[in-house]
Amino acid sequence: VQLQAFGGGLVQAGDYLRLSCAASGGTFSNYDMGWFRQVPGKQREFVVAINKGGALTRYADSVKGRFTVSRDNAKNTGYLQITGLKPEDTAVYYCAARSSWFGGATTRDTYDYWGQGTEVTVSS
Repeated sequence: VQLQAFGGGLVQAGDYLRLSCAASGGTFSNYDMGWFRQVPGKQREFVVAINKGGALTRYADSVKGRFTVSRDNAKNTGYLQITGLKPEDTAVYYCAARSSWFGGATTRDTYDYWGQGTEVTVSS
């Protein structure tokens, strides 16, 4: 499956942003979807994951309450809504897909497919 993340941009602190992840070339509902982010010089970190049907989610503690993940399997698209953006949210955001048990969804190495990333820059 191919993934394409988009929706990033330059925003101000406190703003809202919705990132999208469009999937093609496979059955989107067969995959858990995760969002990760990376800043230069640091490892790519887990942000949130949603299971194949959309009923289960896992959030990193640092984003709980501000980030909301969702998916529309009919549209082969996943979403990440971010409210109250902070400068520390500045990063390249990647969406990813995996087919194995949801219990491991916070682990980067368990993802099989990755999108190219969309950059989010939050100014203070």
